[in-house]
Amino acid sequence: MPRYKLVVEYDGTPYSGWQYQENARSVQDVVERAIAGFCGHAVRLHCAGRTDTGVHATHQVVHVDLERAFRTDTIRDAANAHMRDDLVAVVSAAPVTEAFHARLSAVRRHYTYRILNRMAPPTFDRTRVWHVRQGIDVAVMQAAADTLVGHHDFTTFRASQCQARSPMKTLERLAVERVGEEVRVHAASRSFLHNQVRSMVGTIVLAGIGRWSVADVEAALLARDRTRCGALAPPHGLYFVGVDYAEGSDAPPGG
Repeated sequence: MPRYKLVVEYDGTPYSGWQYQENARSVQDVVERAIAGFCGHAVRLHCAGRTDTGVHATHQVVHVDLERAFRTDTIRDAANAHMRDDLVAVVSAAPVTEAFHARLSAVRRHYTYRILNRMAPPTFDRTRVWHVRQGIDVAVMQAAADTLVGHHDFTTFRASQCQARSPMKTLERLAVERVGEEVRVHAASRSFLHNQVRSMVGTIVLAGIGRWSVADVEAALLARDRTRCGALAPPHGLYFVGVDYAEGSDAPPGG
């Protein structure tokens, strides 16, 4: 069966997250139904990283096996035609070998968190940013973020329902920047614990607005205690923005 790598983007606001749920509308369900609508058989998608309710994606990667080969532009355009009433789009499709797996072949995942930092509330981006009225000191927030980079036990920043076998993760990047009225946090790691990014963002914002010190953030990490985490940042500011694969792992068949 030919396998295809798809890049999918979505506004997560109306969906119950990426993963299929029996009694709720998920992004996975929307895309699977769209592909089945033109290829004529049920399909199962495998994604690079699941996202929760309200979380968005600009570059989610999935793979799908079809019973016969299609032109890649046909896959993209036919799927999008079936999703014209949804806030989901297939941006691109490419053939890959059966060795490629959207999740298992990934070596790094990237997230961006958007914070609108001004007194006036958002209008157009109400469901796409976290509104923080207090002034944020980006330099202090970055100093707090730096204490979290590296290989650590991230129990403090792990959801109670997280199913990962170990809380040990290597956070490769947690970078803070100001872009006009926005403060953006960029996170990169091979993999993340459930709610890890939102937990870290909610905590380092406390340092940025002066409620916590940088030392408080480091102490929270070292405590390995979920109750020491700052408030969980809301889901609607979080975006899944990219996946890195080992060179050649997503090459086309015969490539």
